[in-house]
Amino acid sequence: MSEAADAAAAVDTADTSAAADAPARGRVTFVGAGPGASDLLTFRAARAIADADVVIWAASLVQAEVLEHAREGAEILDSARMSLEQVVAVYERAAAEGLKVARIHSGDPALWGGTQEQIDRCAELGVAVEVVPGVSSFSAVAAIAQRELTIPEVAQSVILTRLGGGKTPMPPGEEVREFARHGTTMALFLSAARSGQLTQELLEGGYPTSTPVVIAYQATWPEELILRCTIGTLEETVKEHRLWKHTLFLVGPALSSSGTRSHLYHPGHFHGFRKADRAARAELRAQRSGS
Repeated sequence: MSEAADAAAAVDTADTSAAADAPARGRVTFVGAGPGASDLLTFRAARAIADADVVIWAASLVQAEVLEHAREGAEILDSARMSLEQVVAVYERAAAEGLKVARIHSGDPALWGGTQEQIDRCAELGVAVEVVPGVSSFSAVAAIAQRELTIPEVAQSVILTRLGGGKTPMPPGEEVREFARHGTTMALFLSAARSGQLTQELLEGGYPTSTPVVIAYQATWPEELILRCTIGTLEETVKEHRLWKHTLFLVGPALSSSGTRSHLYHPGHFHGFRKADRAARAELRAQRSGS
């Protein structure tokens, strides 16, 4: 064998050896566990938990029953007692040992979950990532209150936000009073501790004091409390029940509106699966012209 062939063989051997010695990269699945109730997990979320070697869960925000999906022998860690650095250390171990980690977050990971900074760290480590969406608390509260948040001719948008002045600064232009100027449905998170400020900003934005409000504490938990009031009585209602955390507000005229009709199911509306009734179509056009 020539020297060149010997060198090539040596390189091939070295590459094979390096590949064999390369650390496994593991996987982290960010699981949306919903607002708390374990039966609001998706099937995909349950499978991710069952498949995990390590389960990191938010014990203060998610009911313990979600852990029933974890396999026997899985390592269970409480994220309430961990800093980001400690969580990332688990991801580093997953990368080195090829572990599967289920990181359970309350609600939907896309909203106030602190997931992006973790996903970025996983990318740096070369760890595979999957995100499983979950039920957000605002949609859970709407379901409990049996209200649609987008009512035809009343509100066709939903603003998800929180009150400024908390631990995380709000970007310029995202104050509650600015969003309130739209007069549509708002879902307000992390704001119960400053109910007076919340009331003031909602009114400054232009909502009437009579605007309906749904206040939800610990939605979907056994200690769930759902209260109905108006912006004018919001502060006193919050203080009367001593609410300061785990509380969400739905605000807007859609919460009490009725008598409107969606055009989607009107006999005069057509789409790819249904033809319009001619007389109803003419009636619908006349209504639109009049409005």
